[in-house]
Amino acid sequence: MRQIVLDTETTGLDPRDGHRLTEIGCVEIIGRKVTGREFQTYLNPEREVDPRAAEITGLTWDFLKDKPKFKDKAQEFLDFIADSELIIHNAVFDLGFLNAELNRIKHSRAPIEKHCSVIDTLPLARQLHPGQKNSLDALCKRYYIDNSHREYHGALLDSLILSRVYLAMTAGQTSLALEGHLEKHTIASELKIITVERFSEILILQAEQQEIELHQARLKAIKELSGTCLWQELEAKLEQEIEV
Repeated sequence: MRQIVLDTETTGLDPRDGHRLTEIGCVEIIGRKVTGREFQTYLNPEREVDPRAAEITGLTWDFLKDKPKFKDKAQEFLDFIADSELIIHNAVFDLGFLNAELNRIKHSRAPIEKHCSVIDTLPLARQLHPGQKNSLDALCKRYYIDNSHREYHGALLDSLILSRVYLAMTAGQTSLALEGHLEKHTIASELKIITVERFSEILILQAEQQEIELHQARLKAIKELSGTCLWQELEAKLEQEIEV
């Protein structure tokens, strides 16, 4: 499966207030490996950047005013994400801006979610880690992913970080196939490995007869209520294997 990790930066929080895209960044994953193919562009938003957005992204009107407009990069972007599954953190935000831009130029590919399936990693993270912070920074900390070079929010950099977070969230794998990108983007470090020394002497506590009887009574009650007891079935199977 071809997947595209996508992120955007904007002039503000809501396209309905006239805010526009300032950057799009995409990273390709095929077969759960980051391939090295990327799409990135800064965009002329045709308006000033809100001070708070500029503070977060480092992108100002002076920097962006000579960059291409969305209409000039739209087809290249759409060709890159074609026939893919999009992976986005808080997809409602990014898709809202992308679809607003596509509607502005009356492009037939709006809305994007009609042409690409979408995985939103924010509700996925909330399902995996209920009651905890699930921002991209929080997830990096939880999965030991180094984002110390993330001085500003950048669409391509955040897409690269999210690719690592997504692979860790969905598989827990120890190798995330980013070796070709680590030096280039300076976002990753060696995975932290925690070793635990084994005790030379292990203390074993045997159950007393009364505890064994209470345990058996509990298993019997479970079987009577549900019709089966997996614990008893496993014990019987182990006894058979020992006899053999």
